[in-house]
Amino acid sequence: MKHITILVLQGEPELSSTVGPFKIFNWVNGRMAEKRKRPIFDVHLVGIGDATDLCDGAFYIKPDTAINKIKKTDLVIIPALNGNVTEVLKKNTAFIPWITEQYKSGAEVASLCTGAFLLAATGLVDGKRCATHWFAADAFRKAYPKVKLVDEKIIVDEDGVYSSGGAYSFLNLILYLVEKFAGREIAISVSKMFEIEFSRECQSFFAIFDGQKDHEDKAIKLVQQFIEHNFRERMSVEQLAKMFALSRRNLERRFKRATSNTIVEYTHRVKVEAAKKSLETGREQVNEIMYKVGYNDSKTFRDVFKKYTGFSPIEYKNKFCRSGAFTQ
Repeated sequence: MKHITILVLQGEPELSSTVGPFKIFNWVNGRMAEKRKRPIFDVHLVGIGDATDLCDGAFYIKPDTAINKIKKTDLVIIPALNGNVTEVLKKNTAFIPWITEQYKSGAEVASLCTGAFLLAATGLVDGKRCATHWFAADAFRKAYPKVKLVDEKIIVDEDGVYSSGGAYSFLNLILYLVEKFAGREIAISVSKMFEIEFSRECQSFFAIFDGQKDHEDKAIKLVQQFIEHNFRERMSVEQLAKMFALSRRNLERRFKRATSNTIVEYTHRVKVEAAKKSLETGREQVNEIMYKVGYNDSKTFRDVFKKYTGFSPIEYKNKFCRSGAFTQ
């Protein structure tokens, strides 16, 4: 039987990503009981305090034991964090050495959504790939530059450490773990009962790009604003540098440091976000939208769009436009 430890975090953990894994793993045990088979999972809610209040006391989670009483576990699950990440991490520092020790003793570790911040604080993903919510990607990169963030992924599995994309995509990781530990047949049952899609790999098409403005470089903020207001026009890095009285090298260095994007990447992302909005709400043809956002070559537009969304423009239109299926 696989011992599973679901952490009950202090502060304001995400209720769904704490309760969700608990329900699914226990549902699997119930399914096994119906087949007169032994349970597969031994599931525990484990904390460092007596209880955690959520939503101003509307809910609370009571751990069934404390981490100092768990000497050995097989899988540690870190739910998503809410609120000020720095403050939440301070309240949960006692978990960090315990998680590290369990991993060194053979346990696997799975972070759900923004639980990746607590996972990264252990150092276990330094130099490794890790996923988190696309909304938190910039803050994560700044906080943990040694981690190879893959913010487009739903599931990352590397050296016994798992991480998931944002929000309810944690269910895809739990389904992945059920299949790994209990087999495909049981995982299919879970998929059907909880209506979780198999094989979801990308969260890029959910991402909303509104520019990384959480920095103090005023000159770069002006460059960002100019790009966002003039993305339909052709502009070179040299022109931008001259316009804002900066050397090209200085502009590129400061822009990348402030936004985590090159100028070209940032411009593409602004264009793609504008195209997404047109595809979601308008009746224009793909080629019309392509020209409107500043592309002249359909292959380039399609390749760039797919790079940042995981879909071709037509696939994106079919998925999100309320007018229904669309063909070019």
